[in-house]
Amino acid sequence: MANEVRQTMTHFWEEHSRDATVEEMMLDSSAALLSKEEKPEIISLLPCLVGLTVLELGAGIGRYTGHLAKLASHVTAVDFMQNFIEKNRDDNGYRGNITFLQADVTLLDLPNGTFDFIFSNWLFMYLTDEELAALIQKMLGWLRPGGYLFFRESCFFQSGDCERTFNPTLYRTPAQYNHLLTSVTSKSGHNGFEIVMSKSVQTYIKIKKNQNQVCWMLQKVPREANGHQGYTTFQQFLDNQQYSRKGILRYEKIFGDGFVSTGGLETTKEFIAMLNLVPGQRVIDVGCGIGGGDFYMAKTYGVDVLGMDLSSNMVEIAMERAVMEKIPQVQFEIGDATRRIFPDASFDVVYSRDTILHINDKGALFRKFYSWLKPGGKLLITDYCCGERPWSTVFEEYVKQRGYVLYTPEEYGQFLQKVGFVRVQALDRTEQFVQVLKKELVRTQEIKQEFLESFSEEDYNYIIEGWKEKLHRCSLGDQRWGLFLAEKPLDIIS
Repeated sequence: MANEVRQTMTHFWEEHSRDATVEEMMLDSSAALLSKEEKPEIISLLPCLVGLTVLELGAGIGRYTGHLAKLASHVTAVDFMQNFIEKNRDDNGYRGNITFLQADVTLLDLPNGTFDFIFSNWLFMYLTDEELAALIQKMLGWLRPGGYLFFRESCFFQSGDCERTFNPTLYRTPAQYNHLLTSVTSKSGHNGFEIVMSKSVQTYIKIKKNQNQVCWMLQKVPREANGHQGYTTFQQFLDNQQYSRKGILRYEKIFGDGFVSTGGLETTKEFIAMLNLVPGQRVIDVGCGIGGGDFYMAKTYGVDVLGMDLSSNMVEIAMERAVMEKIPQVQFEIGDATRRIFPDASFDVVYSRDTILHINDKGALFRKFYSWLKPGGKLLITDYCCGERPWSTVFEEYVKQRGYVLYTPEEYGQFLQKVGFVRVQALDRTEQFVQVLKKELVRTQEIKQEFLESFSEEDYNYIIEGWKEKLHRCSLGDQRWGLFLAEKPLDIIS
């Protein structure tokens, strides 16, 4: 069956590569416009390539080859079709640091540890699950430790106006790509892929109202000996434990539409007002959840917001809501803030609600936030904190079970000051947290019947008991809640 598909695909591309044009390669009559708009967008998502060794799979006629070669020390450009490779060589061969290779990627054999970066654009959708799994395993080997894989695919259905007739069943959903990547990583020995970023290509949303063009950035990292409480990656842990889709919607029922953190819209309004946002500013929301705060900021203050969350379930729901909200200033991505790369001074505000409790090295993360902010930019964080040690046994067990890394509000503020932030306010808002919890507990009890129409008695009891346990831990002085505000200095001596 795979051989039949491959033969059909070969005949298809032989027909659609005769002139080696961008319209043929993209299978879209609007290709020139799309390419002009999307190319800088895709390039902006890539890590620094200066001096790196790059493998480009599915290089086509070289839309990206020239840019990669301009920065990298060497590029190996691979494509299935000879006509495309010849066109690429004609346009980019003068650079002298490109090896052009006509090959079927399923048969490609390259030395391990050869490349720092692998780039693929519209290739994986042409491979069966078995072929793609095998290729992912090979790419893990080809990459050096810490190397990156970037790929972009059409998900759900085709993106152009020319039907790819050879195997339409290969249009996977983003979840299916994530599953394949996770499956390979779980069997990959000492190294695996961790997600850095996944998001829709905005050009296709803007021009074609198509959210199904999706790109991923992954990093090759050592696998932890025991994983994340039995899961291969931290993202798997989040999506299967605390932030399952059912669990997220259960929280939303209590916190209000669009919210999964303490106080919902009420605390969101209070804290965002402290930022003095003005139209046109750029905000990044780290741990955006399902986007309620992002839609509020965009609608109320006219700012542009990038919502980032490591939980694919969170972002999936946020993107569903974005379709209904129709607010183009808000974008969402699956992203790991500890690995995500942005140019310096990309944002006016970094905003994060009850998320950083999962992060081990908070100082390293705050240094990223500092670099992402423009001079004079503002930071606002709320987060779970702790009281002075020793803790009670019940709190020790709670922190271990959740995988949290907690500090006192004072220690949290010191991390921010050490990074270079000024006007740091480290506020213990535990009393406010307690009052909000009590209100949410009462509200949950009042809407019990309505809650049970969508969820089970077990879900209801989980929420009620969870809130009571939080209140108990706060009464012991172990669990605290902090509000942190800081600014990046206007005058920075480099």
